[in-house]
Amino acid sequence: MAILVDSNTRVLIQGITGRQGREVVEKAKDYPTQLVAGVSPGKGGKKVNKTPVFETVEQAVKETGADASIVLVPAPFTADAIMEAVDAGIRVIACITEGVPVRDMLQVKQFMKDKDSILIGPNCPGVLTPQQCHLGVMPTFVASPGQVGVVSRSGTLTYETVCFLTKENIGQSTCVGIGGDPVCGSSFADILKMFEEDPDTKAVVMLGEIGGNAEEEAAAFVKEHFSKPLVAFIAGQTAPPGKRMGHAGAIISRGRGSAAEKIEALKSAGIQVATIPIEIPQLIIKGVLGS
Repeated sequence: MAILVDSNTRVLIQGITGRQGREVVEKAKDYPTQLVAGVSPGKGGKKVNKTPVFETVEQAVKETGADASIVLVPAPFTADAIMEAVDAGIRVIACITEGVPVRDMLQVKQFMKDKDSILIGPNCPGVLTPQQCHLGVMPTFVASPGQVGVVSRSGTLTYETVCFLTKENIGQSTCVGIGGDPVCGSSFADILKMFEEDPDTKAVVMLGEIGGNAEEEAAAFVKEHFSKPLVAFIAGQTAPPGKRMGHAGAIISRGRGSAAEKIEALKSAGIQVATIPIEIPQLIIKGVLGS
């Protein structure tokens, strides 16, 4: 099994006729992903590498049964694209777009209250269930099927860690990049809850970074509701206070959100914390899987 997406997921791309949309189509065609549709207003009726293009998400869902979306539209139109997907009944939405205004994301979060859709991102690499479904832009060649879930705020750190795991013959159930913006659709705690409920995920790797309180919230969740082995890493341990490091959300403000605070919170919840990413596979092997 897996979380969020699997071999039955039917994917559409919002912004399919753009440069990045076309690139994602090319990659999807070389993977088991069921890419069934694209959406690009004003270009309905066309095809991108044999993938039909529709005017609206509603039309695409009606014609193809799509239940997951990759959002690749420009930042000024991203909020509308996400809300359109929600209105059309899309179950999982991975928003890859960078630079989405915080105000827009607050509007989206309010709009999605009491809705059944799940939003991953924005400014994220999406979701990958190895050899089943690729919902986003993660490099697929570094991943392999298995029983270790991965959830991360950093795209490149995700790829690096998944590569380390694969090289040690530790396969992944699902890899989720939640994004590093100040306001995201799903939190660490949200994804950990899904991994907890997935019988085929036996352990989880969580990759955090400085800024915000997502890791502290995750630690509190683990204390009360998470029973599976968990290994974590926090990026940005040498970042100077007040300086943004990479992501809009990766900033230590007013003495809060530092790596030290996060590591302390994680360890207090009984979570193993790696010093550097390359240690993660060995912590999984020795301390988590017990072999």
